[in-house]
Amino acid sequence: MSAARFLVEGRVQGVFYRSSTREQALALGLRGYARNLADGRVEVLAAGSDAALDALERWLWRGPERAQVSGVRREAAVPESVGEGFVTG
Repeated sequence: MSAARFLVEGRVQGVFYRSSTREQALALGLRGYARNLADGRVEVLAAGSDAALDALERWLWRGPERAQVSGVRREAAVPESVGEGFVTG
């Protein structure tokens, strides 16, 4: 199992980005979270297979219909630091 932390920039708050990310992550069999940051970005921490993390990263670049993503930065994370399920905060 692998884990990654994604920082998503652009118009990603107030457009159902977190809840849509949760739906996508659950469909891919990932666990983790998506939360708003004070600077306007969304942070996503996810753990699962490499293929599922790659698929989530591709989806994060698109996001839901009203989002306008200008950047996605990916960092390695420790799988053990990711809780169960996938939550939004």
